[in-house]
Amino acid sequence: MNKHKTYFNWSSGKDSALALYHLLQDENYQVDELITTVNSHYNRVSMHGLRKELLKAQTDAINIPAQLIELPEMPTMEVYEEKMLEMVTRLKNEGFTHSAFGDIFLEDLRIYREKQLAKQGFQAVFPIWKRDTKELLNEFLDLGFKTIIVCANSKFFGEDFVGTVIDKNFVANLPEGVDPCGENGEFHTFCFDGPIFKNPVPFTIGEKVLREYKAPKTEDDDSVCKSDTETYGVWYCDLIP
Repeated sequence: MNKHKTYFNWSSGKDSALALYHLLQDENYQVDELITTVNSHYNRVSMHGLRKELLKAQTDAINIPAQLIELPEMPTMEVYEEKMLEMVTRLKNEGFTHSAFGDIFLEDLRIYREKQLAKQGFQAVFPIWKRDTKELLNEFLDLGFKTIIVCANSKFFGEDFVGTVIDKNFVANLPEGVDPCGENGEFHTFCFDGPIFKNPVPFTIGEKVLREYKAPKTEDDDSVCKSDTETYGVWYCDLIP
């Protein structure tokens, strides 16, 4: 039986790790590469703020070849799509046919991914799609995965939240309205051990910082001034290799 030659869009966090775990158990797929977008200005994983050195240690421990997509600090959609097209074109030329993601229930994002990939003849795969996020987190922990919170929205969390390792009590103590997997962007994690790793990834906890960002303008914003002044905060915990 010919397996689908697949690359995995690797975020470095828990949802990616669990989705990859399930894909590796599926005899229909062969995962031959991990792809991660990084902020070239800071040399860190986009969104998560994880150092590139730790990302490399992580993918080495997973033992699947990994490639980076270098993005500027604030990329436009045009720049993002251009970089993705370069990467997908290379993979297509190398015989890849499928692209896998750790998304769970963001419909708009799934539609966007499927539409963009279909243009290049790729099929998108979502191994943990529409699973209950509380069940997913419990399964993740039961399988022996370990993950630490590297950034979190300051609307919901304070400095103490980042830098903590997720355990079974985690869900019970989440603020109301926060998804157990942070699927709405409430928090992001770094997965450092588990059944897909040949060894744990060592690190120490560094400083914690709060960064402010301009809130993205939405279609129903009726005031330019509103989107120019609104900000949101993100707590980051630096992990040191």
